[in-house]
Amino acid sequence: MSTTYSLISTFWKQNKSFLLFIFFMFVFRSSFADWNTVPTGSMKPTILEGDRILVNKMAYDLRVPFSHLSILNLNNPDHGDIVVFDSAYSDKRLVKRVIGIPGDTVKLVDNTLFINGRELTYQDLNIDEKTMDRTEDLLGIRYSIRTQLGGSRLSNFNAVTVPDGHYLVMGDNRDNSADSRIIGFVPRNEIVGKANRVVLSLNYDDYYLPRTDRFFKSL
Repeated sequence: MSTTYSLISTFWKQNKSFLLFIFFMFVFRSSFADWNTVPTGSMKPTILEGDRILVNKMAYDLRVPFSHLSILNLNNPDHGDIVVFDSAYSDKRLVKRVIGIPGDTVKLVDNTLFINGRELTYQDLNIDEKTMDRTEDLLGIRYSIRTQLGGSRLSNFNAVTVPDGHYLVMGDNRDNSADSRIIGFVPRNEIVGKANRVVLSLNYDDYYLPRTDRFFKSL
C-alpha cells in the first residue's frame, strides 16, 4: 500500500503542472467555451460539414462544470440564435437555429415561416437543379437558408405554440434537418451554449484540406 502511495505521490509531484493544466482545460471547455465539429449538412449554407465552431457556454448560463446544472442564469436564447444542445431525444449533441421562443405560435407553409401570424420575408439568392438558397428575415435577424425544389415532408407543419421552458429550433437546410419537426421542442436545460463563429474548417470531400476562407468566419 505504501509503495502504491509513494508511486502516486511521485507521479503527482513530477506531473503536477501538466495535470492541473489538463484539469482546468476541461473545466474551461465544460463551463466557459468549447469547440464542436459539425458532421452533417443540416445547417447549410450557414455551417458546412467539417466546420469546427466556437461555442460560448456562458452565453446563457454559468454552469457547474461537467453538468447541466445552472448556477446563474445570464440570458435566454432568442430568435435567430444558433444554439448547441444535448438532445435527450436523439441522444447526441445538435446545432440548430432558434425559430420560436416560449409563447410564440409558429407554422410553416411551403417552407415559409409564420411567427405569431406574421409571414416572414424572403429574398432569393442562388438556385440549382435541386435546391434554392434564400435570405430569411426572422424579426430583423437575417441569414441564409436552403430549401429543396418541390419541397419535402418537412416543408409544412400546422401552427404550434412553444411551451414555457422550451424552444422551437430548425436547421437552415430546411428539407434536410432533424430538428423540432422531428425531435419536438427543446427544453431550456438541454441548451449548453451559443455558436459564435467557425474556428477552422476541413473539406471532407477534398482529402480534408482546410477551407481557409472559413477560418474565424462569424455565424
